[in-house]
Amino acid sequence: MLATVRSFAVLGLEAAPVAVEVDLAQGLPGLTIVGLPDKAVEEARERVRSAITNSDADFPLRRITVNLAPADLKKAGSAYDVPIALGILASDGQLERLLPPTAAVVGELALDGTIRPVRGILSIALVAAEHGITDLFVPAENAQEAAVTDSVQVYGLRSLRELIDHLSGLRQIVTIVRKERGQREPVYATDFTDVRGQQHAKRALEIAAAGGHNVLFTGPPGAGKSMLAKAFVSILPPLSETEMLEVTRIHSVAGMVPADAGLVLERPVRTPHHTASAVALIGGGAWPRPGEISLAHRGVLFLDELPEFPRSVLEVLRQPLEEGVITISRAAHAVSFPAKFVLLAAQNPCPCGYAGTPKCTCTPQQVQRYQRKLSGPLLDRIDLHVHLPSVAFDELESREVGETSAIIRARVRLARERQRTRYEGKYECNADIGPRDIVTHCQLGEPEKQFMRRAMDHYGFSARVYHRILKLARTIADLADQPILTETHLAEAIQYRPHAQ
Repeated sequence: MLATVRSFAVLGLEAAPVAVEVDLAQGLPGLTIVGLPDKAVEEARERVRSAITNSDADFPLRRITVNLAPADLKKAGSAYDVPIALGILASDGQLERLLPPTAAVVGELALDGTIRPVRGILSIALVAAEHGITDLFVPAENAQEAAVTDSVQVYGLRSLRELIDHLSGLRQIVTIVRKERGQREPVYATDFTDVRGQQHAKRALEIAAAGGHNVLFTGPPGAGKSMLAKAFVSILPPLSETEMLEVTRIHSVAGMVPADAGLVLERPVRTPHHTASAVALIGGGAWPRPGEISLAHRGVLFLDELPEFPRSVLEVLRQPLEEGVITISRAAHAVSFPAKFVLLAAQNPCPCGYAGTPKCTCTPQQVQRYQRKLSGPLLDRIDLHVHLPSVAFDELESREVGETSAIIRARVRLARERQRTRYEGKYECNADIGPRDIVTHCQLGEPEKQFMRRAMDHYGFSARVYHRILKLARTIADLADQPILTETHLAEAIQYRPHAQ
């Protein structure tokens, strides 16, 4: 007897339908899985055998062939365990009824028959309806994640026995209802009021948050670089519904969505160590998984001790910083992961950290060599270069309380709203706009053109830097609620360029 159970494969961030075909025939008992399975799928033979036996069902002593169709699509992971077990039981006539062709099931089996969560459930749920699926059976721990979409009915499975009883009419599995998310203000570990002094750096971070610009801090140890980076997320506007789906989808594929959680509600902050490899940063593997830059999508990527990263690792950031997406190509396939993030980076001015002060023990050659670890093209892609001096004693002991993150965040949200209105949904923020739209939305009057001409001649700015200065000035004007760019906005933007400091 032949039985077919519908399931899905996850490829990058996309999901593709898979038909799990199971045939029982006469011959030596055994279980063979075909259809380009990887090692994890092949090992399903032992998991399925034990799970069926420990679920008070009979594992048929016949020749069992499982085909995962389409046969030319690589199958990876453990999500096929449950559909394989279900197909075997259906082929053996142990179920009162089969899953209808409009139902699909995914899940990993433990040896005792319990069902464990798998990766990529949100990607599956989002495309299920497009392939005629109305009922989706998923592990209970993934159920809230799948219930984010209203296009299919989601059933949460805790064990294979529970699914058998459901199909036998002994006990019905109820559909999962999406949990309502209450409106709450997130709690941040570091607030801007915790940072003493460094008003220039705080202003730079406000501009970066308002326009989605990248920032590089340079300063001695203890100046507050890491603390400012930790506080930065507290002034970013909340994620929109669309952004929540994007972030959750990436984290789901990476297996990082907490059990029983729905959408990721807060902007991600990723802080890879400087020993991270290029693959860890951009993603990859035999079957590519998202890396740190994709896990930071719509959030913050903080690279502390930037010159300590291998140069070859930092250079892979150049293309995603420009395009907001990373494409990983392999011989048989290519996948793309979104990577639109704000880069926060911090560095010391020299190996000992005290360049320009009597405490510095580095030779001029060591300082020069250290500062040359970062390439010009990479530095060009960072909009705000901010020097942090040491914090004075009077600032540390001052009882004057600065602006809270909530006050700054309110200004940032207003600036973002102005940008969304201006771009009519085409762009999220000023950092995203392309050269053609810069001409339209960052127009300069004749005095401003002459001002920029003199600045470019004096500092030797490249075309890329020129456009980034215009976008940065556009953000500064948005924070001031001024529709026209002036020399004041341009001058403030230029001061954040390293050659102008």
